Amino acid sequence: MRMGWPRRVSAQVLLMQVAITTGVTTLTAGLFLAPLAHEIDQQAEQRALAIAQSVAADPQIARELVSTRPTPDGPVQAEAERVRSRTHALYVVVMNTQGTRWSHTDTFQIGHVVSTDPREALNGRDVMQIDSGTLGRSARGKVPLRDADDRIIGAVSVGIQYSNVRNRLVAIVPSVLMYAGAALAVGTLAAYWASRRLQRATHGLAFADISALLDEREAMLHGIREGVVALDPQGRVRLVNDEAQRLLGLDGDAAGRPLGELLPPGRTADVLAGQAEGADLLTVSEGRVLVANRMPTEDGGAVVTLRDRTELELLGRELDSTHGLLDALRAQDHEHANRLHTVLGLLELGLTDAAAEYVAEVADTQRASAEEVADRVHVPLLSALLVGKAAIAAERGVTLRISQATWLPDRVVDPRDLVTVLGNLIDNALDAAASAVEVELRAERTTLVLRVSDDGPGVPPELRERIFTEGWSTKQSPAHRGRGLGLALVRRLAERFGGMARVGARAGGGAVFTVVLPEALASEEFAAELTAAVPGGAR
Repeated sequence: MRMGWPRRVSAQVLLMQVAITTGVTTLTAGLFLAPLAHEIDQQAEQRALAIAQSVAADPQIARELVSTRPTPDGPVQAEAERVRSRTHALYVVVMNTQGTRWSHTDTFQIGHVVSTDPREALNGRDVMQIDSGTLGRSARGKVPLRDADDRIIGAVSVGIQYSNVRNRLVAIVPSVLMYAGAALAVGTLAAYWASRRLQRATHGLAFADISALLDEREAMLHGIREGVVALDPQGRVRLVNDEAQRLLGLDGDAAGRPLGELLPPGRTADVLAGQAEGADLLTVSEGRVLVANRMPTEDGGAVVTLRDRTELELLGRELDSTHGLLDALRAQDHEHANRLHTVLGLLELGLTDAAAEYVAEVADTQRASAEEVADRVHVPLLSALLVGKAAIAAERGVTLRISQATWLPDRVVDPRDLVTVLGNLIDNALDAAASAVEVELRAERTTLVLRVSDDGPGVPPELRERIFTEGWSTKQSPAHRGRGLGLALVRRLAERFGGMARVGARAGGGAVFTVVLPEALASEEFAAELTAAVPGGAR
């Protein structure tokens, strides 16, 4: 059965690293041996040349070359053999200018012309080469032979047996291979160790599995309706999905940037950075109520999940308002029952005129209160909110008054945000008031100023900034939602309009909450154009 390519990442990396280590080791050994062989050849050639130069420097050799004939028992042959035996050369040949040998290892070659071309040496140049002759391949050195008058009378050629040169190289090869094998073994062990670590890091997965997991992760992160932000140990953003970008108001190039560059100082940045501890932490960002959970990772980073709880928070506040309205309706039910009993009694006594007058008086009182609000506040949502809150205030024994300075035309850009701001301010005022709450809504060109005051205990100066922080509250949380978000949401909405929210002291005791919302009202010209464009003048 033919073994296929392994699927696991660690096995593939191990094989690739072993192959690379083997290739690099083999290449290194080859690159080392190649110049070494050339260096050994060169050393042999230089040795042969040095021997030839020492023979040519002997003046006796030059005199005997001129004065004797080439014979096996001649003085030139004797001196050449003496030098050869002492230097372990393959041969020492002395020749005349015609190339005739006066000496040779093989005495039968004496008196014959040399087998290789001696012209370079006879022309006065030193020669080093690897060449083949009658005795086989050798490393050769050739030099000119000069007489006492410095005339060239012949040449000296010395050869070093090439097999000896190769033997030196072969003797070195085992040592080189031993070192190369040791390097290969170390490299293989290092590759095995790295593959084991990689196997633990990848849990034995294949490249295809990892690629599929990455694709699935991208699809999951950008498909879920929960924000996910991954941070590295230095607090830089590793990953942020589409929902987190939307909830935090981040741009598309958030990855790789620190939190301090992406988010303004505040609770949201503190929660993401881990400076606020706990689970299901509430924060407000971009006018949204978020629930954040932070989970540290093994490398010192963290993953933060964000859930949008704005709709739940609004539903909770509506539920609070509904409970208040129900309480007010129950109280008014008793009051209406008493009034009906009064009317019934007057009718049974036959006092019909008095009964009619009583009914008209009660109806006029209720109508006058609602009409006063409608005359001053021309935004239906806000006027309805004020009428409902007045009923709740009456049930609690608190008077909700509309300031004489109140005047709000029907030019509000987003009434829903104003309902959130005004409703939160009135709820807080009713909780703190002793007997009265006053509301002022005033338009100044395109700026809207909201002011809600109460005659309660007021807010100490040291707490006037802290009360606008998410999660801070002096009241017990209801079962269906948390406390400490109303005023934080008010401030964030004000900042979104480019305005501000603050609290101060009321003359005579109590607190005054002021919210300034620039550009919350459309200009008069734009409002007129919009009214003319909509049939019936409806907005």
